[in-house]
Amino acid sequence: MLQGRIDHTRVIMTMLRESLSADLIVELPNAVRLQRLVQTLREYFNSGAVGLLRLDGDDSLRPVATVGLVHEALGRRFVIAQHPRLAAIMASREPTWFEPDSRLPDPYDGLLDTLVGEPLPVHDCMGVSLFVEGRPWGAITLDALHAGTFDASARDQLKRCTLQIEAAVRVTRLEQENRSLRLSRSDLGEGLPDVEDGEILGQSPILHQLLNELDVLADSDLPVLLLGETGVGKELFARRLHRLSRRSHKPLIQVNCAALPESLAESELFGHVKGAFSGATSDRAGRFDAANGGTLFLDEVGELPLSVQAKLLRTLQNGEIQRLGADKPLHVDVRIIAATNRHLPDSIRSGLFRADLYHRLSVYPVPIPPLRERGHDVLLLAGHFLELNRARLGLRGLRLSPAAEQALLSYGWPGNVRELEHVISRAALKQLSRGGNRSEIMTLEAGLLDLDSTAGAPQALVQQAPPQAFQSLGEAVDECQRQKIRQALGLSGDNWASAARLLGLDSSNLHKLARRLGLK
Repeated sequence: MLQGRIDHTRVIMTMLRESLSADLIVELPNAVRLQRLVQTLREYFNSGAVGLLRLDGDDSLRPVATVGLVHEALGRRFVIAQHPRLAAIMASREPTWFEPDSRLPDPYDGLLDTLVGEPLPVHDCMGVSLFVEGRPWGAITLDALHAGTFDASARDQLKRCTLQIEAAVRVTRLEQENRSLRLSRSDLGEGLPDVEDGEILGQSPILHQLLNELDVLADSDLPVLLLGETGVGKELFARRLHRLSRRSHKPLIQVNCAALPESLAESELFGHVKGAFSGATSDRAGRFDAANGGTLFLDEVGELPLSVQAKLLRTLQNGEIQRLGADKPLHVDVRIIAATNRHLPDSIRSGLFRADLYHRLSVYPVPIPPLRERGHDVLLLAGHFLELNRARLGLRGLRLSPAAEQALLSYGWPGNVRELEHVISRAALKQLSRGGNRSEIMTLEAGLLDLDSTAGAPQALVQQAPPQAFQSLGEAVDECQRQKIRQALGLSGDNWASAARLLGLDSSNLHKLARRLGLK
């Protein structure tokens, strides 16, 4: 009978290895490869959940592929020092198993999607650290709902298939490095697709399309104009552009144009010489000097005074700056990334922004989608903020109820990601102040979020439309197309080529459609 059990184990182990090895020789998108990896491990180990976590710096782990966990778990970052189980797994090259009655908190408590808001009273957990080219890469974790799932045989099987798991990670990394070389990058080799930039979280198609566009754009020196509503994270996208560029070894200097007093704006940007004005007791370099060789990010560029706009235009045209009070210009090598939440063509018509500067800055306009257009990305971002607040408040666990998840998905988010961060932080504090127990898993209900489903929606959706005459199907389709084209033009600053990319159309076809619809 013992021999039969051994033979059965060998058969299962052989099947697992063959399944993992088969995926190594098949050409798959990296995200699909990693998802198949965790799915395979879940099936063969009879797990409730499997997580593949990658080291983020030296102190935290972030999920890159999961199965059996709630969607927002992918947005979490687990600081190793705050999670004893993860620390134990990372401290050993051998598989680590935890007794079902272990008092060490599990980082996934309350996050298994088979349990609705309930802690895990008893379950099995094991994991193993992963190494690539002799260096720690991350870990694989397996959780089961029933004690005894991961017996000595299962732990031995995990040890035996660790090499295949590491091979899958290595293949994914090599494919990313090859892609990086094709794009002439120098600093992406350590990353995985879609997760190398830990600051920008999301898996929505519209975000993937934007990140792919930025990957290509980063390698050029073209000026970039980031367009988007307040709170969408324009600064993060500017940092990504710089980090992926050939200027990444040089500084990225950020200027908040809205915070520059008009009387000091010129000196702040271009510098001044001693005696240029009262109080100028010495020469002072400006932000362009500081960014020489690198990137200058002009946030809220639409707020720049007109007098400074003229000098900025000269710098973009000639690559020269002239310090206030100086006789001779200085040459600078700076790439400009600008951002605004304004519709600059309206500012041009109002005489508040120079048309020639706008055309110089918007060589490549990049619309950044608002949060309400990014689908389930809101849950990934919520997971990120939940974990931050869990650590900040010293809680065992912090999660969303299903009703709260639905409330987040249906809200319009006029304040975008910044508003989401404040909503999660405020709800966590409210729950704690109302008697929440730090040693238990705290669940945030929808009512705690204080979301008004109409207040957050775009104004055009909230207002009741006036009665209209019945339209034929063709007329209704034409009107819908007009609205989408106007929306795309608004997001892209009236740039037709950028609007075509946003709409997924060929530029010439968009012009033909616009003429047919009477928009040109």
